[in-house]
Amino acid sequence: MSNPERIALFIDGANLYASAKSLGFDIDYKRLLKEYQSKGRLLRAFYYTALVDDQEYSSIRPLVDWLDYNGYSVVTKPTKEFVDSTGRRKVKGNMDIELAVTAMEMADHIDHMVLFSGDGDFRSLVEAVQRKGVRVSVVSTVSTQPAMVADELRRQADEFVDLVTLMPRIGRDPAERAARVARAAHAYGHSSSSAVAGSGEEPDRD
Repeated sequence: MSNPERIALFIDGANLYASAKSLGFDIDYKRLLKEYQSKGRLLRAFYYTALVDDQEYSSIRPLVDWLDYNGYSVVTKPTKEFVDSTGRRKVKGNMDIELAVTAMEMADHIDHMVLFSGDGDFRSLVEAVQRKGVRVSVVSTVSTQPAMVADELRRQADEFVDLVTLMPRIGRDPAERAARVARAAHAYGHSSSSAVAGSGEEPDRD
């Protein structure tokens, strides 16, 4: 019997959240983990997100804490605030370099990289990992207008998986979401709309 495929997941948190939101569903991260554990030997599941440090309540914090305790390797860094050319204050939290460095470090130890992102900046990374003999799947969606995945990234991947096809297996029951939001609002004394501006993340995970 052949050895099971060694798999690593690389999740661009903000990008995946935006894609799922555009399709109108919430991701159940426990189900997502089980989905790929069933496909081979899942070595690591990395989740990358930027955090706003100086706010009393961060909507992404409960999710990050849950992931950290439930099989994910969470990689975070503080967001940076800057003033653009028009004088507007903006928040920046790009995790591309951190994801790319880890992917190159892992490439010699895996057979299959699954990248949850549609960011075209990752095309060169995908090509570099492929040169090391690793198969790369990209998970995003073309089922929205406009598509959430860059065409060059989709073309570079060995396999493109539309998030729509995963919805039945990794989506969360809407009734569960309603109950979860109510619990979070009660626990934190905030309404369900108290998302952190610019976080691009899911508000909670129980």
